[in-house]
Amino acid sequence: MKIGFSGIEITEGKIKYEDDKLTALADKFKPNKVTPFYAEFIKDEFIKSDVIVLPRNNLLDILIIDIDKCETRIKNTSDDFEIKLLNKCISKLEEEIPLCDVPFNEDERDKMRASSMISIKPVVVLDDIPGVNDIIAMTLDKAQMIFFYTAGKKEVHAWPVAKNSDIVTCAGKIHTDLARGFIRADVVSFDDMMTCHSMNDAKAKGLAKVVDKGYIIGTSDVIEIRYNV
Repeated sequence: MKIGFSGIEITEGKIKYEDDKLTALADKFKPNKVTPFYAEFIKDEFIKSDVIVLPRNNLLDILIIDIDKCETRIKNTSDDFEIKLLNKCISKLEEEIPLCDVPFNEDERDKMRASSMISIKPVVVLDDIPGVNDIIAMTLDKAQMIFFYTAGKKEVHAWPVAKNSDIVTCAGKIHTDLARGFIRADVVSFDDMMTCHSMNDAKAKGLAKVVDKGYIIGTSDVIEIRYNV
């Protein structure tokens, strides 16, 4: 995840997210490899970023850019629907509301996805400047991202995924073959996994549930994919 930032003293580049659940799983399984989540911070770069974070005093810096884009577009379109939508955007931006926080209907949302507005991306506005890992947690929450995990003696790995993702999407995060050949998956909650020695132990204790393609991943689920390619 790329985090565009401004007005904050953060070192540019990739920063490891201190994940308590990943640490707990690693302490339990003592794996050969631990793969944490890294966020990449990019200063004053909003076009290529996935999420934007900035102090409230800097919020107008991006909102003004979006107002200018809206006003320019209004001059160059004859689409009544688009003009109405752009005027709605300007009204909210002038109230210092980022477009990501504006309730759009589905037609409006489709149009906004195709726009080049900066604040349509998730924007975290800081009233106080917390530590860097708190900032990462806040950006993950704003972007509606959660973690699921794979855990064993070989590796413990944190995988970021959008909230409400299905298990096949999660399988594809691990490897495309797992999604392509997906049969079903074993899923254990983090809390239950912490009481077990392994995924097989969780199965033996009846703590692992077998799920099909439609299963929606839960926050901090530990998963094991069954597949055939």
